[in-house]
Amino acid sequence: MTPQLQQAIKLLAASNLEIETFIGDALEANPLLEAGALSQDRDGPEGDGNDIPRDEFTADQLIALGQGEGDAPLDLDPSSLDTDRDTGDGMSASDAEWGSASRSAGGEDLPDLAETRAGEISLSEHLEAQIGALAVNPKEAFCARHIVGLLDDAGYLSADLREIAYDLGITLDEAEDALTVVQMCDPSGVGARSLAECLEIQAREANRYDPCMAALLDNLELLAKGEVARLKRLCNVDDEDFADMLRELRSYDPKPGLAFLPSSSEAVIPDVLLVNNAAGGWDITLNEETLPRLIVNRSYYVELSAGSPDPEAQNWLKEKLADAHWLIRALDQRQKTILKTAAEIVKQQDGFFRHGVSHLRPLTLREVAEKIEMHESTVSRVTSNKYLHCERGCFELKYFFTSGVGSSDGEGASSEAIKARIRALIDAEDPKKVLSDQKLVDLLQEEGFDLARRTVAKYREAIGLGSSSERRRQKKLNSL
Repeated sequence: MTPQLQQAIKLLAASNLEIETFIGDALEANPLLEAGALSQDRDGPEGDGNDIPRDEFTADQLIALGQGEGDAPLDLDPSSLDTDRDTGDGMSASDAEWGSASRSAGGEDLPDLAETRAGEISLSEHLEAQIGALAVNPKEAFCARHIVGLLDDAGYLSADLREIAYDLGITLDEAEDALTVVQMCDPSGVGARSLAECLEIQAREANRYDPCMAALLDNLELLAKGEVARLKRLCNVDDEDFADMLRELRSYDPKPGLAFLPSSSEAVIPDVLLVNNAAGGWDITLNEETLPRLIVNRSYYVELSAGSPDPEAQNWLKEKLADAHWLIRALDQRQKTILKTAAEIVKQQDGFFRHGVSHLRPLTLREVAEKIEMHESTVSRVTSNKYLHCERGCFELKYFFTSGVGSSDGEGASSEAIKARIRALIDAEDPKKVLSDQKLVDLLQEEGFDLARRTVAKYREAIGLGSSSERRRQKKLNSL
């Protein structure tokens, strides 16, 4: 891939914080770029802006005037990324379409976005990778991921579960279940709301949580005061057992999250803002407060060009001008792509934003890509590291995607929900009449789920349940 194509792909996947850093580095590297706010006479409805030198327009103004496409040395229309040839980076694109931009705007002075990314994995990334296998259904997984986003650097949850349940539109019991999923993750102790709970989680995992250990954890303040004799009485243990309990306690990690990259290194800044409008619909806007508006300093370019007759200097200036135009156009196209993708997600998940996570529907990248006529890999990059802020909180765009299977009502159902249903049917089966995979298919079809027998078998194996013959033998052994 050309350097410009590589940078464009990284721009799509970058968060607002990374883009802010990228722009700052670009401003230092390119003397023709400037960051400035629009004045009233440039942005007011009464003027068309024709008195402003054309190269000093922002990208938004160029697009509004219909003149932003022609002079940009690089067109970042997402449809140009949808050609058949695979670049090897997971993005289908044509090098030829980007080649002229690479030659005219070398991009060697543009900072590499990869340099702004952390080289270590964060606690949230580590936990989110585990949630899918632990949650019973997508609803629970969604809530668990939301809780992960609220953990502090040490892995503790300071937010009130009642408030979390209210924000997500779920019951307190459902919020407790989601927190349990988080507390089942590695490292042991994350998701705790206190030091005692953190140590209790680790004790349970080590199979050392008994009434004596429970009494010790309930009275940690006495341990801090050195009241050993009183603690031994409360725990009902002798000196040897008490010393063993203390050794066990000291082996636990009171701050399990600190082994990972601190979350403060990458603050969550929403890219998309969603609010209700008077008509009962949604107003979707980009959060532009963190991103400076870029303009080309045309007068400085003319001044430098007139004062530097050397051909090499003239070529350098032309490259910088091309770089500036490319970056303005690339950032503008990135914003349009994010907004277009977010708007379709809001449309598909309207029930969630109005009623809560119980109305979260199955949604795939392919479905959104087809609706907005973009490549699936483009949607994947656009939703990576992007956050949407609404009345229910701040959510990463990728959280709104869950896999699903067909159902008679046309809405589909999450594959995780189907797995949970299969588990429930098998748990309730008569030991004398164990359900075959075909019988499971029939029962699920009666509930409106269109599944093949091999799909049911795959889901059954994925949740660790044996075949009907294996379960029959196991149930006979259990009955002896």
